[in-house]
Amino acid sequence: MHSTLIVARMDIDSSAEVARIFAEFDKTDMPHRMGTRRRQLFAYQGLYFHLQDFDGDNGGERIEEARTDPRFVRISEDLKPFIEAYDPKTWRSPADAMATRFYDWTASR
Repeated sequence: MHSTLIVARMDIDSSAEVARIFAEFDKTDMPHRMGTRRRQLFAYQGLYFHLQDFDGDNGGERIEEARTDPRFVRISEDLKPFIEAYDPKTWRSPADAMATRFYDWTASR
């Protein structure tokens, strides 16, 4: 499984609207198209965390392929009033807001 964690800025008062926007998006076939298995949104002291788990190891590639889909473009636009880049000077795409994993542990069964 491949995971990504996007970090941005968000006013906690926007969390219900952001959740609604994602709930509508996740009702479409877009998560399946991107290989999304699970999406979790978190907020902490003005920060927004978007954890997404994907089937296989190619989640990033599938997102890149989906970026031109009108539904992907629309959700990006719909989120703009609520989600700000963590560092607007360096942000060009979601890849610029992805945290780098530096440790991973999984329990054995």
